[in-house]
Amino acid sequence: MEIGVVGKPNVGKSTFFKAVTLAEVEIANFPFTTIKANVGMGYVKTPCPCREFNVTCNPNNSFCKNGYRFTPVKLIDVAGLVPGAHEGKGLGNQFLDELRQADALIHVLDISGRTNERGEVTENYDPERDVKFLEDEINLWFEEIINRNLDKIKSKIKYESKDFVRELGMQLSGLGIKEFHVEEALKITGFKGRIELSQDELRIFAKTLREISKPIVLAANKIDVGGENYERLKKKFELIPCCAEAELALRQAERKGIVEYTPGESSFLIKEKLEEKQRIALEFIKQKILERYGSTGIQQVLNKVVFEVLGYIIVYPVENEHKLTDSKGRVLPDSYLVPSGTTALELAYKIHTQIGEGFIGAIDCRTQKKVGKEYVLKHGDVIKILSRA
Repeated sequence: MEIGVVGKPNVGKSTFFKAVTLAEVEIANFPFTTIKANVGMGYVKTPCPCREFNVTCNPNNSFCKNGYRFTPVKLIDVAGLVPGAHEGKGLGNQFLDELRQADALIHVLDISGRTNERGEVTENYDPERDVKFLEDEINLWFEEIINRNLDKIKSKIKYESKDFVRELGMQLSGLGIKEFHVEEALKITGFKGRIELSQDELRIFAKTLREISKPIVLAANKIDVGGENYERLKKKFELIPCCAEAELALRQAERKGIVEYTPGESSFLIKEKLEEKQRIALEFIKQKILERYGSTGIQQVLNKVVFEVLGYIIVYPVENEHKLTDSKGRVLPDSYLVPSGTTALELAYKIHTQIGEGFIGAIDCRTQKKVGKEYVLKHGDVIKILSRA
């Protein structure tokens, strides 16, 4: 899974990315700070089964903090998008190419209205314009790619009796698009069974295909100074209020031992005596963001993308169903992100091909009951795979 962090220049994308990943990235108050894409790991947050089972876990591929499991997700922070990007304006071509394999996009929106469409400092700019232009640019990018491939596909259908859905899916596989995406888009638009589309119909199809294959979540950043715009626009769009600067400040303070803070929480604990500047900054975060909105919003954005929009769940495979350990004795060692609807057999193959090939069943560690290959995993399942491998 790969999630793209997108938006126009100078909206706090790189701050958002750094807050989520704590990766070292360049942050500056001018457009196109990000030239080459930043790639790092963010972490989705879920209750860890260690609390329920009253055990001390030893995470291997993730980490546990205060009873919450944090499971890694790949993020890519790309260069800022400006109007006309699909035509190569700004760093448009580079931006769009780097998003090809993204499963979903987080649009970091400057809800304060203090930057114009090019990311330049201004006043009273309407963030609603950014919502529209960014979606339009990505939709037009999809349309152009589809348009370039249509004649080739039509020729294969005519002379080689190829299937339209399969051919289009193959031609668009570089965008992370699967056949079922194409099938669903054709069904929704009512174009199923047709290969001849007008330019307007093609635009509708491209937009629908983008919405299915690369959904966008809106992160209303700089909420500390954008409350009025947020209240107005949340009536039109599904927005998550957030403040990347506050989240980054808290995570850095936690790393330095100044505070105790768990991402996504509504409070923090001060651990040592503060300088006056630090006290004022933390008090501002507490009053203007945490108490008003319940969190900085950053963790909520990532969780929404992975669990609500993409429909993934977390499962915990173990080798000993009684002690909940792996072969090395580590308790609840791994947390796996898998698509909703994944079966026990599919999980076995995900762990290792040989385990999948030798699959003979699985054990639900909560009920201690054996389940078969068609058992559909539930969010938070702790499960042992039985295999001849």
